[in-house]
Amino acid sequence: MVRKRKKKKAGMRIFVTLTLTFFITVSVYKSIIPSSSGKLNSTNAILIRLEDNTILMQQNSEEKIFPASMTKMLTAIVAIDNLSDLNEEIELTHYTFNGLFGANASMAGFQAGEKVRAIDLLYGVMLPSGAEACIGLADEIAGSEKNFVRMMNQKAADIGMDNTHFENTTGLHDENHYTTVKDLSILLSYALQNNTFREIFTASRHSTKPTNKHPDGITLYSTMFEKLNNQNINGGKFLGGKTGYTDKAGLCLASLAKVGDQEYILVTAGAKGDIYSEQYNITDAIAVYNSLGKE
Repeated sequence: MVRKRKKKKAGMRIFVTLTLTFFITVSVYKSIIPSSSGKLNSTNAILIRLEDNTILMQQNSEEKIFPASMTKMLTAIVAIDNLSDLNEEIELTHYTFNGLFGANASMAGFQAGEKVRAIDLLYGVMLPSGAEACIGLADEIAGSEKNFVRMMNQKAADIGMDNTHFENTTGLHDENHYTTVKDLSILLSYALQNNTFREIFTASRHSTKPTNKHPDGITLYSTMFEKLNNQNINGGKFLGGKTGYTDKAGLCLASLAKVGDQEYILVTAGAKGDIYSEQYNITDAIAVYNSLGKE
């Protein structure tokens, strides 16, 4: 009888512990979901505390998405890993621009025949989301975009992006070019450990060195900081981000923010709207970050 009573007590303790854990988890989740209806504009989302990569909130985080220009985070880190000299000049040829204008790809503003430092091309990839900067780096490093994409997919596999396959460096739509917001959070967490990547990712603007086509250089602006319109986070601030948009991907955003004394990564995808509408990817980010710590 004594043994049975002890077993019952032990079982009750386990039940109470699991119940408390469940309710604590639910309350934390609800405190972070921003709207009264518990819904984001984005169909897919994941929020991570960067210090220990703890997932604080997720919504369809392992569902396949089209990443649009968030792809360029992988383009940038693979290029950084394979460039021996960031001040090396790379010439953009007419072939660099093949098909980009017809595909309505976003551009940084470089020209055919322009000789641009690798570091300036990297800023061109990340801030204004320049497709020509992606192709220029890919051709220089791997001989072709196709070869460079192989390197990207290998890097993705190496760092644990198990549900990712890319077909290009730019994020232009392709049915076989896909990932998940969880995989993108793994990528961003990894890439931010690289000082060059972090410096570029967190820049709001960058002025290039003079080139043969732009004697005064050109100034590149972050699409995320432009779309923020000086909005910020209560008790915190946006540190950096990479926007994305295609018809199939919706409005996307991978961002880094500091709230209190902690840094957080939020990756969202699939928000309604387009580049001319209200920026629901930005709206979601502000709401989620503002909700951190609220009870």
